[in-house]
Amino acid sequence: MTEMLKVTVDRRPPLAVIYTEGYISNQGGEEIARVAYDLIEGDHTTLLLNLKGTKIVNSIGISILIEIVERMLEIVGRLACCPLTPTRETCFHSR
Repeated sequence: MTEMLKVTVDRRPPLAVIYTEGYISNQGGEEIARVAYDLIEGDHTTLLLNLKGTKIVNSIGISILIEIVERMLEIVGRLACCPLTPTRETCFHSR
């Protein structure tokens, strides 16, 4: 049985903070993407993905998060993730 993901949002235009709690898999990643794309459509150009409540992100979840990064680049928006474990930092931090 996989743990469900809970997603909540704190809107502070143009910033929105997306909080996750639980496992980010295919379904969880799709839920984050749906929320992120809705925020982008609502003129939120800066997103902060707070992963404090998430311990596990599988490969499909990571690929969906990368799609969100690509969308933010298209709109010349900003996306940040926090807090990052060393493993997550290696995946998401460009050097």
